[in-house]
Amino acid sequence: MDYDLIIIGAGWAGFNAALKARGLGLKVALVEKDKIGGTCLNYGCIPTKSLIQSAKVYSLIKKSSTFGISTHSATLDFAQLKSRKDKLIQQLQQGMQLMLKGLDFLEGEAVIISPGLVKVGERKLKTRFILIASGSRTLELPKLKIDGQKIISSNDALELEALPSSILIIGAGVIGCEFASLFSMLGVKVAIVEKMPQLLPGVDNDIAKKIEVILKKSGVRIMLNSDALDPAVGIDNYDKSLLCIGRIANTRGLGLEQLGIAVEKERIIVDDNLQTSISNIYAAGDCASGMMLAHFAAYQGKLAVANMFLPCPLKSDSTAIPSCIFTDPEIASVGINEADALASGLDIRVHRFDLRGSAMARILDETEGFIKVVSHKKSGEILGVAIIGTRATELIGIMTLAIANHLKVSQFNDTVFAHPSLAESFSEALRDSHEIQSN
Repeated sequence: MDYDLIIIGAGWAGFNAALKARGLGLKVALVEKDKIGGTCLNYGCIPTKSLIQSAKVYSLIKKSSTFGISTHSATLDFAQLKSRKDKLIQQLQQGMQLMLKGLDFLEGEAVIISPGLVKVGERKLKTRFILIASGSRTLELPKLKIDGQKIISSNDALELEALPSSILIIGAGVIGCEFASLFSMLGVKVAIVEKMPQLLPGVDNDIAKKIEVILKKSGVRIMLNSDALDPAVGIDNYDKSLLCIGRIANTRGLGLEQLGIAVEKERIIVDDNLQTSISNIYAAGDCASGMMLAHFAAYQGKLAVANMFLPCPLKSDSTAIPSCIFTDPEIASVGINEADALASGLDIRVHRFDLRGSAMARILDETEGFIKVVSHKKSGEILGVAIIGTRATELIGIMTLAIANHLKVSQFNDTVFAHPSLAESFSEALRDSHEIQSN
């Protein structure tokens, strides 16, 4: 059977690309060797957030007296938390399968034989275009191998049958900090070790310092500028060690070397239109992007299909792509941060609002955190936003829209936000009285 497009990988990039292609009336095959939904649905975004939500409910019940409610001691049923997580994944998988009606979903390992031929199992399929959306996998260390027992991956952590008494988290990036927050809320003794001088390398410095203070308050031991194998860290003293030092493009076994597709450190090299070094083969998502976010992968998957089959190709643009970290409290950002803006020579203003000044944050008893906005001093255009605080991952949508549409500080000052609400904190942050001096 001949296809217009064969997509390799049914994660968020491949799945959304398939729906886009079907909408254009194309003959499409979506190939997946593992589970529909990829890392995000099965091993990342969805299961971790399910467990984090359960942990937050547990924490809220424990402080119910703050709200004038008396309860008996809260008990934790970890098996039930895991069961809820698994059920949620299964429901979403079923929903995705239903949405694929009208295209061919093929289970098996794909190998690209030539620019117009893909082998899936014993079948050889002809196609006009190929989209590689093979995602990413856990990065390991040469001297610290994951064994699934003592040294575990994030995948293993999601399948634990019981909570460990203690855990050492190796790597203080997004995954590490989310798991640190999760296990801490569930009563596990947690330590984090990180080679870099701050938690969440690359995140706004003030945000990183704030989450460090909050995690320490919750009892998390933090060791920065440290190596996990240093005797002072005491890796053998922990029940489990979670290795989460990052992820790497999952491109092995696809036949890229034989085809001559350009790859750097296993990541597929693409141009601004997501085209590889072979004209009818494109790549999208984690396998081709330094920004490993499910929503960015979905955007790229749809963009790649549009660039294959529609006139006037569009460039992949990461300017207004939000980043969300589901610690407690949450962290979210979009656009340029203060340090990068200054390094680029931009003339900026930095505005800040502490959530202790928010009526709604006080009502929720969630006052830890702040909002930080970077604007261009002359034009007033909003260039970047960083938030640490309750529901930051929802609030960032407002500022994503603002940056995508080049809104200015004056437009926020002219906008009436509901009171009391967390959203009104943006207008508070942008008042001249809350401007702070950038360094």
